[in-house]
Amino acid sequence: MGRVYNFSAGPAVLPEEVLKEAADEMLDYKGTGMSVMEMSHRSKAFDEIIKDAEKDIRELMGIPDNYKVLFLQGGASQQFAAVPMNLMKNKKAAYIITGQWAKKAYQEAQKYGEAVAVASSADKTFSYIPDCSDLDIPEDADYVYICENNTIYGTKYKTLPNTKGKTLVADVSSCFLSEPVDVTKYGVIYGGVQKNIGPAGVVIAIIREDLITDDVLEGTPTMLKWKTQADADSLYNTPPCYGIYICGKVFKWIKKMGGLEAMKAHNEKKAKILYDFLDESKLFKGTVEKKDRSLMNVPFVTGNEELDKKFVAEAKAAGFENLKGHRTVGGMRASIYNAMPIEGVEKLVEFMKKFEAENA
Repeated sequence: MGRVYNFSAGPAVLPEEVLKEAADEMLDYKGTGMSVMEMSHRSKAFDEIIKDAEKDIRELMGIPDNYKVLFLQGGASQQFAAVPMNLMKNKKAAYIITGQWAKKAYQEAQKYGEAVAVASSADKTFSYIPDCSDLDIPEDADYVYICENNTIYGTKYKTLPNTKGKTLVADVSSCFLSEPVDVTKYGVIYGGVQKNIGPAGVVIAIIREDLITDDVLEGTPTMLKWKTQADADSLYNTPPCYGIYICGKVFKWIKKMGGLEAMKAHNEKKAKILYDFLDESKLFKGTVEKKDRSLMNVPFVTGNEELDKKFVAEAKAAGFENLKGHRTVGGMRASIYNAMPIEGVEKLVEFMKKFEAENA
């Protein structure tokens, strides 16, 4: 069987040419006689890999010099604790709850100080982004926290919250490198790479230097202190070397594709094909308010659980994998990250039209 169209929310589809390149280098990376999986993280070859990766992501995102780029482990979920540990000087932070991951981050922060939910879209099953233009943010809040793209519910902030001058912290796991970003608007921007950039096991955190200090909460583990990682250039202990190497290849692929402006255009074109069909379909319905739709994750339903199940099963048989919605919402979800080719979405819509005709 050939490669399927993989609509998984993460770990997710990677660019085929990146995988082929990695396969070619699997046994002998650039004449070293060994795989990147086997080399010392202190070696000259790996030093070049990680420095090159950092240089490329800085260039892609236009990351200013006063921000550090850290390649970390522990998934985005570990940063749910690291964020308050490193930033909660006043033991207070504002959280905007737009889905499961924002909620988990908020719950984790409650262990370290007072986390205040300043807005939430839980009232409508997280199907929209609340108005964040004039929130009641506590005077002494250390930061304002968002999850910028909600993988499960398919929503995305189109306008960043007005943080009233407080530091903005954003988990961008599922929209990382999908469009241009003004890094200066954030104090911390971080995400797991397994959706849009690489294999699971790497988290990239981009942190403004003034936020990286020794002044952390008492009891913060050495490994969770950003300063430990920043001072050691992400090499305090053995980093996820192979994952970082693949991320580096994906950065080069995005550059080759024309950078983040080109990625955004590619992603908008793909998403439009699917959303346009959902808007005219009699059987399938998108579940998100139009203004807040994600370009990366598109949840939809038929309104009938049995029919949803039938659709997922028949789609799988036809080579469209991982279309089942998250267990908390049911239905279907197509994740159409950077590496999903446009024909994958076109063929999915063709299949949906056929399914609708047969099951109308």
